[in-house]
Amino acid sequence: MEKVVERFISYAKQYTTSDPESTSYPSTDRQLVFMKKLVEELKGIGLEDVEMDKYGYVTATIPANGVENSPVVGFIAHVDTSPDFSGENVNPQILENYDGSPVKLKNGVVIDPKEFSEILNYKGQDIITADGTTLLGADDKAGVAEIVTAADILRNTKSFKHGKIRLAFTPDEEIGKGTDFFDVKRFGADFAYTLDGGEIGELEYENFNAAGAKIKISGRSVHPGSAKNKMINALNVANQLISMLPATQRPEHTEKFEGFFHLLSLSGNVEKAEMQYLIRDHSAEKFKQKKKLLKKVVKLINAEYGKEIVDLKMEDQYYNMLEKIKPVMHVIDIAEEAMKLSDVEPKIKAIRGGTDGARLSYDGLPCPNIFAGGHNFHGPYEFVPIPSMLKSVEVILNIAQLVGKHK
Repeated sequence: MEKVVERFISYAKQYTTSDPESTSYPSTDRQLVFMKKLVEELKGIGLEDVEMDKYGYVTATIPANGVENSPVVGFIAHVDTSPDFSGENVNPQILENYDGSPVKLKNGVVIDPKEFSEILNYKGQDIITADGTTLLGADDKAGVAEIVTAADILRNTKSFKHGKIRLAFTPDEEIGKGTDFFDVKRFGADFAYTLDGGEIGELEYENFNAAGAKIKISGRSVHPGSAKNKMINALNVANQLISMLPATQRPEHTEKFEGFFHLLSLSGNVEKAEMQYLIRDHSAEKFKQKKKLLKKVVKLINAEYGKEIVDLKMEDQYYNMLEKIKPVMHVIDIAEEAMKLSDVEPKIKAIRGGTDGARLSYDGLPCPNIFAGGHNFHGPYEFVPIPSMLKSVEVILNIAQLVGKHK
């Protein structure tokens, strides 16, 4: 079990940040470098059918041990880290027996309990952080380390009885492309779990419905001294559009099951402007209403100016996996029971975001999300308690054995 820490620290040091501007798949070659090492490690612990396909997906099989004709369960984690903060030259460090005081790192970075109160839940535990200059990468290398460690135990400890198990490690999850080329049929699992959640106990099978909107505004540039009734300032039109959407439905004013319009980017000048919006809601009906509202706002602005100065391109990105999990709730029951067997209290909550599991669920692979143990992802304040990682390994082992009993 202690190998999970050794593995995680080794994985965290490897540079695997994905790139949203890239046109290749995976988006960065550095992910492939890590994937190739992972292939050799999986072969080394005795897994079967270990392969990496042309898209960088690594898959492997843990053959059945004493259990036949049970469902095939899968475990999935992503290897890339977020481009939101530096993931190069990561230097993980273990803070032993955390005493509840502020954790002072480099560059003035302080994980202060006054701001990050959740760290107090881990007083007396050993905690892993980066050094303040990078993110840590527990999202999702903690999940990778936990799956590999559980696989090692299942393959090499004959006392664990289980059916056939499939593993997958994916690239580019952080830029929303993690399952673009994932072959669900070839993977061959009846259902799966992503190990990509946060704090210990998290179990998630609801997420946002999501759409992305790209907006282009065509203005008219005229010298400001003679601009009356002539100039159309694209930036002012952008501001008008922003003001016509409900301010209370922005991310900074929403929580729990409340959806939002998120202005992701705005750039331009008098002549032209471009905007990007993210539209999110757990409710399918409210999601539909939000998209309808944005279209209405654009239509009203164009009507005001008497021509199509605002061009809207909007497309759905993923949907709430709840609709695909409802018919197979035994998948959730298994995960809950597995946590309780490890004295972990299940914390079922909706994801205020997306997950590879959502897209996989709509592709025919029901795939809820389980905790990997980390906190404060995508920045220098990230940390992961070691006992949470150990419990995650236990939960994987429990799921493997429980699935073996479901014929």
